[in-house]
Order: sequence, then structure tokens, then C-alpha cells
Amino acid sequence: MLEVHILSLFPEAIKSYLDASILGRAQNSDLLQVNVLDFRQFAKGTRRNVDDRPYGGGPGMVLKPEPIFSAIEWVEENFGPARKILLSPDGVPFKQQHATEFVNEERLLLLFGRYEGYDERIRLGIDFTEVSIGDYVLCGGELGALAVIEATARLIPGALGHSESAVQESFTQPDLLDHPHYTRPEEFRGMRVPEILLSGDHQKVDDWRQQQAAERTKLRRPDLLNHNNKKETQSWTKSSKN
Repeated sequence: MLEVHILSLFPEAIKSYLDASILGRAQNSDLLQVNVLDFRQFAKGTRRNVDDRPYGGGPGMVLKPEPIFSAIEWVEENFGPARKILLSPDGVPFKQQHATEFVNEERLLLLFGRYEGYDERIRLGIDFTEVSIGDYVLCGGELGALAVIEATARLIPGALGHSESAVQESFTQPDLLDHPHYTRPEEFRGMRVPEILLSGDHQKVDDWRQQQAAERTKLRRPDLLNHNNKKETQSWTKSSKN
């Protein structure tokens, strides 16, 4: 079972999504356990402030280090060591490969921002894997955390209805988009299902899907192919030097 802990100032903003669809079924099947912790309860003082004005001046408020350190220490003292993930614009782009890596962990802990950002000592004092879901700005990191959790949790064996569902998808093959999909009826408004998908020849179907995935990637996301070629070149260069 994969155990996930989420530190959030607004637990109600994410709990309803976690209880729905695949994530909800995975939890009901004891494949996934998700705990959402409001780290405001670890703040000191009667007002339990979790943020303050930035040193040096400037707009916005900055998340204080004390409640976040205390919350993470509480989780690890009560549940055990966790792979800690920080969602941040400064992080590396989150990709399917990260989800494949995260799903093999026993325990994940996710932290994301609100307001202007984090006190830098949170980064300096805690060993985070730092990821970003894109080059745009949101009010908070709840949506990013849900994206990371769902991308990871759906790879848990048994989480999806069919064992091949998580294999035959975009990005599961290195740097390729998914192939086109068709279902009934065979013809809709003059558009027919490709005959090869009706042939019953599984090898030909697999070859067609692989070809379609490559062509779709070349047309819509050529950057993925360029990235793959660059990695192959780097790998060849390293092996040549050895």
C-alpha cells in the first residue's frame, strides 16, 4: 500500500477529489492511504499564524518555517520516514517518469505553497524532491499536488480496472504520446473505425498503434522526440568514453 501525506492549509479543497473515482476506489481497496494534515495546527501563538511579511520588504506573505518543520517531523515520528516532495515553480517539470519512481516508495509527503512562497530555510533544512507542474501561476498548490498523487496512485497494481491500462498510455513508452482510440459504433457521421482495428490481427494492431503514436508525437509534440534523441546521444557518448 502506498501511503501519502499532504500538508495543506485548506484540506477541504482537496478531500472531496481524493474520495472520488480511482483514488477513492484505491483507498477503499487498501491500495492507497491518504492523510491530509492542516499544518496550521503546528503554528504557535493564539492566532496560529503560518505566514509573515518578508524581510527586506515587498508584496505578499511568506510561509514560516516553524509550523512546516514541526508538521513534517510529526508525520515521520508517527508514521515513519517519507519521500518528501515540494511543489514549486523552481522544481524540475513533473513527468510520468517521476510518477513511476514515486509509486515504488512506501510513503510520500507533499508540501505546496500559498501566498508569496516559502521561507528559503524550508528548502535548505529539508531534503525535498522539488517538482513543478508547469510554467504558470495558481493561487495555491492543491491542484498540483492532486496531479502528482493521481499520476502516481493510478500506477499502483490493481488501482485501474485493467492491468494494461497504465502501460498503453501517453508517456509510458519513452517520450511518446498515446495512439488514437476508437469504440462503437463502427461508423459515426461518415467517420469509420480504421479497418485494421477490426481485423483481429493483434500483431498488426500493435504495429499500427506504435506507428500512430510515433506519428502523433512527431506532429503534436516534436519536442519529446528531440529530447529522446538528445538522451540517446548523451548515453552513446558516455558509453563511447568508457
